Amino acid sequence: MSITVPTSTVMAAAVPRSPAVPFLDLRAQSEEIADEVLPAWHELLRAAAFIGGGHVDAFEREYAAYIGTRHAVGVSNGTDALELAYRAVGVGPGDEVILPANTFIATAAAASRIGAVPVLVDVDDMHLLMDPDAVAAAITPRTRAIVPVHLFGQMAPLERIAPIAARHGIPLVEDAAQAQGATGPAGRAGAVGAIAATSFYPGKNLGAAGDAGAVTTSDAALAETVRSLQAHGSTTKYVHDRVGVNARLDAVQAVVLRAKLRRLEAWNAARRAAACRYAELLGGVGDVRLPVTRAGNVDVWHLYVVRVAQRDRVAAALADAGVGAGVHYPTPLHLTGAYAHLGHLRGEFPVAEAAAERILSLPMFPHLVEAQQTAVADALRAAVGA
Repeated sequence: MSITVPTSTVMAAAVPRSPAVPFLDLRAQSEEIADEVLPAWHELLRAAAFIGGGHVDAFEREYAAYIGTRHAVGVSNGTDALELAYRAVGVGPGDEVILPANTFIATAAAASRIGAVPVLVDVDDMHLLMDPDAVAAAITPRTRAIVPVHLFGQMAPLERIAPIAARHGIPLVEDAAQAQGATGPAGRAGAVGAIAATSFYPGKNLGAAGDAGAVTTSDAALAETVRSLQAHGSTTKYVHDRVGVNARLDAVQAVVLRAKLRRLEAWNAARRAAACRYAELLGGVGDVRLPVTRAGNVDVWHLYVVRVAQRDRVAAALADAGVGAGVHYPTPLHLTGAYAHLGHLRGEFPVAEAAAERILSLPMFPHLVEAQQTAVADALRAAVGA
C-alpha cells in the first residue's frame, strides 16, 4: 500500500537550518574516533558481549589511572553515579546532604531518591562555585555528606572545603560531572574527596555515545560497595548482600570512552586555547562579564559562561545570527517546583539567583575554530550594542 504525504506536511517536517556556529559539535569527535570504535563495536556484535567484559574492565583501570584514584566503577549515568556514591558513604533517609543551589538537578535528585534532604548553600560571585563559609554554616548533626560541584569545568575550592568536612567527620562527595581532567590546589577533580561521581553524557568533556557515568575512589571498601550496589547488590551471581539497582556500564559505551579518554588531554587543551581566544575577542565588549578561573585551578572549560544583561534577548539575537547558545542553569534549585517543599524563598541565595538571570553559555567544544569564535564575538557584540 502506498502512502501519499501532503506537500504541506513535507514542508513542515523540513530539517531546520543548522546554526553557522553550533553550540556543541559532537560529529567532529565521532569522526575522529570512528576508525577505532567501529571495529571494536563489530567485535562486540559478533561476540554478543554487551554487559561487562574486557572493554569495561580496561576503561575502569584507565580512567582510575587518569583521575589518580585506585578505583573507578563504571555505571549507567551520572545521576546513578551520585546516588551510589551517596549510598556508599552511608547517606540514608532523613540525612542531610549539603550542595550548591546553582547545580543541575541531578545533584539533589540523587539524594532525594534515597530519602535524603538536600541542604542548599550559595556560591561565590566571582566563580559561581560553592562558598566554603556557607558550607560551614549549614552543617548540622544530620549532615552526612558535603557535595562540592566542579561547575563549568573548574574545581570548587576543595582546599578550603575538605578541611571543613574532615573537621566534622563528614564525607566529601565530589560531583565531577563537568570537570574531567580539571585540577586545583587540592588535586585533581574526582580524586580529592572520599568518593566522586561523574557523568559521561555525550556533551561532557569525556562523553559516551549515550548515557554513562562512573564513581571514583581510592577506598577499596567504598569501591566494592558501589560495585555491589550497581549490580543488584551482588558481586557473585545470585548472591545478594544488599538491595541494589541495575546501573551497569555497557560495553559499547566503554569502547567509545576508551577512545575518547586517549584524546581527552589534547581536547581539554584545545578548550583552554578556545577560552583564551574568547577572552581576547570579548574583552571590553559592552557589559559582558567574562568567566574567571580560580587561582591555582587548571580549568577544562566544559562550558564558557558569560554574564549579560537582558540575557534572553541577547540569546535570541545570537540565535537569529546563527550562533548556538545555552543557559546552565536558568533556575536555582530552590526555585524549581521539584524543591518548593524545602520552603526556601526568593532572595535566600542571592548570588545564585542573580547569576541565573544573566548567565549565557557560548559555543565551546574541542574542534571550535578561530573563525567560528570570531563570528560568535561579532554576534555578541551586536546583540549587546557594543
